[in-house]
Parts: sequence; C-alpha cells; structure tokens
Amino acid sequence: MAGEYRSVFDIIGPVMVGPSSSHTAGAVAIGRAARHLIGGLPDEAIIDYYESFAKTHKGHGTDYAIVSGLLGFAPDDGRVPNAVSIARDQGVHIEFRECPGPSPIDHPNTAVLNMRRGQRQMSIFGCSIGGGTVEIRRIQMNGYDLKPGGMLPLLLVEEPSGRPDSGQDDPVAQLAGAGDNLRRSSSYQSADGGSIMHVYDLDKPLSELVLQKIRRAAPQMIYIN
Repeated sequence: MAGEYRSVFDIIGPVMVGPSSSHTAGAVAIGRAARHLIGGLPDEAIIDYYESFAKTHKGHGTDYAIVSGLLGFAPDDGRVPNAVSIARDQGVHIEFRECPGPSPIDHPNTAVLNMRRGQRQMSIFGCSIGGGTVEIRRIQMNGYDLKPGGMLPLLLVEEPSGRPDSGQDDPVAQLAGAGDNLRRSSSYQSADGGSIMHVYDLDKPLSELVLQKIRRAAPQMIYIN
C-alpha cells in the first residue's frame, strides 16, 4: 500500500471543501483530469458511479466535486458546493447514474465520465485511492482504448502510424524521462489503424520548460497533472 503514495500529503489529504478526501477531493482531481483530456468544460457529462461511489456520492459531495474539477476549480475553492448549478447555468448537460455490479476498473471508488465537447467524445475511468490521490486507469477516445498505469501525471502523444514506436530513440520519452521521471510507456494503435497514441506514466510533474520542448517535438499532446 505504501508504494501507492509519494508523500505524507497523499495520505493526510489536501486542503479542501467537503467531507471526504476520497469522495470529495479525489473526485475533484478526477474531474480536473477529465477537463484536461477533453480540452475544457464539456458540453455534456454523464457520470457513472460504481460500488462505494454509487452508494455515497450524494452524501459525500462527490457530485459537486467531480463537476468542480470539470469547471477547473481547486478543492478548496468556495464555489465547490455550488458547482453543479454553476455548470448547468453555463449550459452543461449533467447526469449522475448509480450503476449496479462491480467497478469496471476494479476499485470501489470508481467514476466513469462520459463526455462530449463539440464533436469530441470520450470516456475517462478514474478511481480515488485515498488522501485526494486518484488513478486514471482507462481512457476511451478517438478510437483508442488506453489503459495507463493509473497514477498522475500522464502524458499522451498521438502521431501517424508508420513512424517509430516509443523506445530508447523516442525524443518525447527522453524528454519526459529526464532524471528517471518516466515510470513506463505504452503505445496503442487507433481502431482505424491510422495513428498511434503513446502513453507516458510519470513519477512527478514536468517543468514548463520540458513541456515547451515536448510541444515542439509533438504538437498532438495532452498532459494531465
């Protein structure tokens, strides 16, 4: 268990609005990760809860916490309890569903966010593992079914098929892994075979200087911290 946490603050939890670091602060982090993935506030978010989240989401503030993340709020933002109303006032369609059966990613605190923003649609499968720490264990987007290691930060880079796969000569991997920061990398081919998505699991956030270099090397990137 100790290996899942990187500092004592992951166990104590962050400063936050809400009753539970797992069900509230963790839910904010899942929503923020989803916002990064889809590129801003979605037009529609249908949120499926499993197991513990399905039973306690209303009482523990998980609903407004996840939507706070979608809005880009921090866990201690005073607007967090009103996030659902704020998002709906901005025209976002929001729906919460309590799903029977086990979590599709094998964790009791699971939320699946099914989102649409313009023509883009994607689903992100996240779980809160305690202390405000979350894992993103599955992402479905643009014909990909990605299964990252879970812990944030994550770096996603898309490129056309036929170019070299990630490995020792991959310039993005070398940049992201500066100082042994790269935990692992994996590559997925799109359903139509036209492109490849590289997923880099990182041990710590990337500096802005490194991110600028990666953007120049790989414009089609998404960074989730």
